[in-house]
Formats: sequence, C-alpha cells, structure tokens
Amino acid sequence: MKSGKKIAILGIVNLTDDSFYAASRMLGAGTSALLALVERHLEEGADRIDIGACSTRPGSVPVEMEEEWSRLSPALEAIRSNFPEAPLSVDTFRSEIVRRTFDLAGPFLVNDITAGAADPGMLPLVGSLGLPYIAMHMRGTPETMHTLTGYEDICEEVLDYFTAFAGKAERYGIRDWILDPGFGFSKTIDENYTLLSSLDRLQVLGRPILVGVSRKSMIYKKLGISPEEALPATQAVHMAALERGAEWLRVHDVKEARETVRIYLTV
Repeated sequence: MKSGKKIAILGIVNLTDDSFYAASRMLGAGTSALLALVERHLEEGADRIDIGACSTRPGSVPVEMEEEWSRLSPALEAIRSNFPEAPLSVDTFRSEIVRRTFDLAGPFLVNDITAGAADPGMLPLVGSLGLPYIAMHMRGTPETMHTLTGYEDICEEVLDYFTAFAGKAERYGIRDWILDPGFGFSKTIDENYTLLSSLDRLQVLGRPILVGVSRKSMIYKKLGISPEEALPATQAVHMAALERGAEWLRVHDVKEARETVRIYLTV
C-alpha cells in the first residue's frame, strides 16, 4: 500500500460546442446543467473543477478572447456563488483571461496548453500573481499540431522541453508548477503510447506530472470505438500512468477515476 500518497483529480467542464466528447459540452446547456455537473464532480471526489471556454482539439481554431470571456465569466460567477470553496483551474493560454479570472474569482490554477508560448504576458503575470501553473508540451497550435508529429526520442525531447521551461519558471518566479506531457497534442497514437511507457523518465525534473487522456483519440481510435465507449479503456491508461509516476489526472468521469486511484493506492 502506498501510504500517504496523494493523487489529485481535475474534473473537466467544457464551455464549448465542439469538444470531442459530447457529454462534456456545457455551452448553451444552461446554468442548472452546469452547476449539476460541478456538483457531481465535487461529490465524486474531484480536487478541482477545470473549466475551459476555448476549444483546443486538433484542427480547431480558437475563439476570440472576448468570446472566451463571455462564455467563462458567467460560469465562474455561478460556480463561485453556489460553491464558493470549490478549488478551480482554468484552461486558457491568454494572460488577459487569467487576469480577469483572478479579479472575478480569486486565486486558481492556470492550465496553459502552450506553456506560455502563445502569450508573452502569461508567465510574468502568473509569477506576479503567485498562481500555480500547469505547463503542457505541444508543438505548433491546435490548428497545426497534427502536422507537427515525428520524434527521434519523444521522451527525451519532452524532457528537454520541460528542462527549458523550468528555467523560464524560475526566471518569472513561478514556484508551483505541474508538468503535463500533452497526450494527444502534436503526437501520433503510437507516439502517445511510447511517451506513456516512459513517463517515469520525466520524474527526474522533480515536478508533479499531470496526465490528460480521458476518452481521447489515442484510446478510441486505437480500439476502433467512440469516445462514448472509451471509459473502461481510459481507466486502464490511467492505471498505467499512475504506475509510471502521474500524480494528477484530468478527467471527464471523476467517480471512475477516483476508483482507479483507490485500487492503485491499495496494491
């Protein structure tokens, strides 16, 4: 038994209309449906609610900043009014969204798929506000990343990427940051599994590792099924990630992920 080990779970809330898993789409669903999803995530054991209002699926074109904020701000207000103590993370690559979210909802975890590359103001702002931060590995943009695969040694290249990011984090005073290898982003299906098999190599950096594989194409395309059918296999991948050092899971299905974590911590 892995006594005292803590695995954190982020419960996904998508304020979008094109996320690959239809059941996660809350844009236009109404405040009651949004709050019901948040409540379910919290009751099932989510450590944070992870809210994203700008789709970053492969091939997508991000919405404009004001559109992202018009989706995000009412949701933040509703969640803070009904669950004032719920820890939040916000999935955004724009520093202005971070600033506005901080002003509206207080401290939160910044989840940035570009690790600061998309907005030069992101890292200085996160450092100045003292916010925790998720830095993800990706090549290119959501619109181009599917054309930027191909690695000689994917784990070594991801390790080099985060070694360089560690220097940036130190420069800007970001002391609390989490490493996300970016499964599904600028990686083929085979590259995703090669990276997963060597995930423990990333522990050399001494940072918590977050894995976001929930119902993704690396699972459903591999098996020839739909995202809706990918829950059991998602838990198998979660277990593989936990065994290789993952300490955070970003998921659509909190109850099942928490059960997988319980089994992992028991054996």
